[in-house]
Amino acid sequence: MKYLSTRGHAARPEFCDILLGGLAPDGGLYLPESYPQISRAELDAWRSLPYADLAFAILSKFVTDIPAADLKAICDRTYTADVYRFARAGDDAAEITPVHWLEAGKLGLLELSNGPTLAFKDMAMQLLGNLFEYVLERRGETINILGATSGDTGSAAEYAMRGKHAVRVFMLSPHGKMSAFQRAQMYSLQDENIHNIAVTGMFDDAQDIVKTVSNDAAFKAKYKIGAVNSINWARVAAQIVYYFKGYFAATRSNDEQVAFCVPSGNFGNICAGHIARQMGLPIARLILATNENDVLDEFFRTGVYRPRKAAETHVTSSPSMDISKASNFERFVFDLVGRDPKRVAELWKAVDAGGAFDLSTSADFARIGDFAFVSGCSSHAGRVATIRKVFEQYGTMIDTHTADGVKVAWDLTSSVPEGVPLLVLETALPAKFAETIREALGREPERPAELEGIEKLPQRVELMAPDVEAVKRFIAERV
Repeated sequence: MKYLSTRGHAARPEFCDILLGGLAPDGGLYLPESYPQISRAELDAWRSLPYADLAFAILSKFVTDIPAADLKAICDRTYTADVYRFARAGDDAAEITPVHWLEAGKLGLLELSNGPTLAFKDMAMQLLGNLFEYVLERRGETINILGATSGDTGSAAEYAMRGKHAVRVFMLSPHGKMSAFQRAQMYSLQDENIHNIAVTGMFDDAQDIVKTVSNDAAFKAKYKIGAVNSINWARVAAQIVYYFKGYFAATRSNDEQVAFCVPSGNFGNICAGHIARQMGLPIARLILATNENDVLDEFFRTGVYRPRKAAETHVTSSPSMDISKASNFERFVFDLVGRDPKRVAELWKAVDAGGAFDLSTSADFARIGDFAFVSGCSSHAGRVATIRKVFEQYGTMIDTHTADGVKVAWDLTSSVPEGVPLLVLETALPAKFAETIREALGREPERPAELEGIEKLPQRVELMAPDVEAVKRFIAERV
């Protein structure tokens, strides 16, 4: 399997090369030259597979430069009930991503938050950590991971990479904008290869720094900079797996369809669903849910992609979605405009200069319905009311981001064909957002016993202005 850049760079690397590289040299994002098509026979054979075996079957379509036995061993080591051990009471942890039904056969939560940091990012990041370790050891290389997080990517990356001898992590986060639990998960790690930088700005400021450093070819090569944000193709590829697993759990045969509602900030999670559908998974509808930072909802409603500036970005009670420039969105637009890299480069030239683009009158946007997307947004009042209603009606506690998904799913139920089950992708466990849970329910969120008191642990973090050169110096001094 060869890969191409959304902006047309001539090289056609394989999986292991782009695993370590992040952005393409031209600033684009990597995608397969074509999406593998899944036959009905394969779907039938995959339906009963355990998660690790399903991951191997799907990832084998995208990873052709790792021997099959080695890739199988990596999948087996990654997807175990010991790693993903925080399943809801009564749900089977051995399933890795069990469906928790709110209304049997109609509306369910696809549990993606059973990993070590209680967020869906663990589903891909644990795999990424094992892939990095394998490839670096085979090549005799080291890597310095530079990432940005609005809440959950950082802790998931750090827990996946901590203690790995060939890897250092430099993670940027917006100072004071994450929950106390999220900060504690990251900043309390004392491993020597983990470095946290709190940027005095918004997530988009941190993300812009990562992209700028990644586009500095000389610095990137000298300091062996790699990426774990969802710009890294391996993250997206790993997330494709749970769409298949969720489909099999929600349907009785491969003649049926399913709908997914996905809380979305950076477009990585739902991009994996888009690709699963392009591969042939019977997805009737992909519902995109945003919070008050509704740049993606605005595009799917109007055809205008208008990233906001930091001063226009709302600080909300679903902070992992406080993103106004969705870095993964470029992958979908590449498909939307017929995989025309010149067109994408032109559109993102405007975006990278701080502007916007308007496809509303184009033939491309007229085809938006072919991709099965609809969208909606939520607000603080909406998510608090949803958390309360789900708890009172179903006895299930959900976090703020999942609440955005449930709220939008309810709003857009009419967009889902009759009889098609709807799965909301759970994005985190409520323990990570205690303040809003207390507001909604008047009680503390449920928390795994081993994570009690995490906020009281000593924390190690560097406070820094959103300055590219300062971040470069920080990295250079520690490599």
